[in-house]
Amino acid sequence: MAAVMVSRQGRELQCYSDSTGGHIVVGYIPYRARAGSDGGDVEVLVISSQKKGPARGVLIPKGEWEMEEAARHEAAEEGSVVGKTGPALGRWCY
Repeated sequence: MAAVMVSRQGRELQCYSDSTGGHIVVGYIPYRARAGSDGGDVEVLVISSQKKGPARGVLIPKGEWEMEEAARHEAAEEGSVVGKTGPALGRWCY
């Protein structure tokens, strides 16, 4: 049975950067240590969009920045991925 997840709705509930005014979202890049490696090799799960046309391609599950578990929530919702949240891999503006 799939988990029921409710997203924030409404502009007043979205988070924006004080310095740039940009919309803040979190993303999740699912990876694991490669079996049999010394811990230095990883496998990255590539998630593809089911859309047709220009929107088709690889995607990074992302969504509203709302809580500490937001990245894990987005991975489960968009990529059907379950795992532990690790340290931040970086910050990107787009």
